[in-house]
Amino acid sequence: MKKLLLITLLITGLFANKNVDKALEYIKKKEFKQARILLEKESKKGDAQAQYIFGFMFYNGKGAKQDYKKALTIFQKSAEQEYTPAIFILGVMYDVGQGVQQNFKKAIEFYKKSADQGYAQAQYNLGVMYDKGHGVKQNYKKAVKFWQKSADQGFALAQSNLGNMYEVGQGVKQDYKKALELYKKSANQGVAQAQYNLGFLYFHGKGVKQDYKKALELFQKSANQGFVEAQYYLGFMYIKGQGVKQDYKKAREYWQKSADQGDTKSQHNLNILCKKFSWVCNQ
Repeated sequence: MKKLLLITLLITGLFANKNVDKALEYIKKKEFKQARILLEKESKKGDAQAQYIFGFMFYNGKGAKQDYKKALTIFQKSAEQEYTPAIFILGVMYDVGQGVQQNFKKAIEFYKKSADQGYAQAQYNLGVMYDKGHGVKQNYKKAVKFWQKSADQGFALAQSNLGNMYEVGQGVKQDYKKALELYKKSANQGVAQAQYNLGFLYFHGKGVKQDYKKALELFQKSANQGFVEAQYYLGFMYIKGQGVKQDYKKAREYWQKSADQGDTKSQHNLNILCKKFSWVCNQ
């Protein structure tokens, strides 16, 4: 699943402003009131970085009452000074309709501007827009292009999405080994989707020798983050005894987790399991 990247506080540039440095220290300590005083002061002076962080307080409701419209106004002031994270966050806000009417074309405008400045997160989101055809004609090759730029900077979500494109052959020639390489990079950074996808390749022996134990290990990491498909596969592997000793109770446990998240395959399998082996479910 290729999801839009939403926002966490992202800071770039050297902190030449001592008050901004001090405000960030307050934020780390969750002393938001003190941070807000300093940031508001520096924002009024026109410091782009201070404006971005100050706007973020209204964006996520920490240190100020959440107010997307107020955040948008402050981010715009920072973006007018070409502060890249502010340009990017404006793209996100237009993309999802926060504080402003949703406008994909406007979002792409901001994403392109920040992507051109080498911002990996913007390159990733721009790839998502081309992949989904939001505000632009769907174009898998362009999605690959932007995800490649982002992945080259080590951005884990882009590595995962790019790996998927190589796996299925969208916008690029199908190449399981290349998919494997990209999934490994992303999985090593903790991305649940990549851990699952990598496990899937090991499970089916695509681009690598089939290895159920390795698949099980990767599915486990992904499932521990709540990834539904990984939970489903773990249930399947425990039923079959693939890479692990057969254990119906463990299978039930994982299928229950994915079923609780609405996975219909797991719900169906649970129903069959409990009818056939009632002792597994009667606890």
